[in-house]
Amino acid sequence: MNTSNKNKRESAVINGSRFSDLAGFYEEVSQVLMKDEDWKVGTLDGFDDILYEFKGEMIWKDSQKSRQDLGLEVTKKFYEDKIRQGKPFNINLAQQKLDDLISGNGQTLYNILIEIIESHKNITLVLD
Repeated sequence: MNTSNKNKRESAVINGSRFSDLAGFYEEVSQVLMKDEDWKVGTLDGFDDILYEFKGEMIWKDSQKSRQDLGLEVTKKFYEDKIRQGKPFNINLAQQKLDDLISGNGQTLYNILIEIIESHKNITLVLD
């Protein structure tokens, strides 16, 4: 990659109408942010990792739909699946996050994804 592209500000659109679950979100961001790659995002850590290469504005269209789709019920299932699967997941951490979620103090997957994006100072997030 030449250095002129490194400093280029980009714009990306994540379209919430194209997915309704976390796997669909990963598929969407893989298509939007990794067109030229031969692998796809499949984890929260992987999503975080690809954002280091992106600089600019990220527009999340239909973000309210995504807030619902990646809300409480889907997040509960996400943690329950980790607990059921066990290794390599930290079962105690997953249980704590599930307990927090049920008690009203935890983050939904939507909130976690927003937090990941906002942790990258090189990205301006626009919820549409």
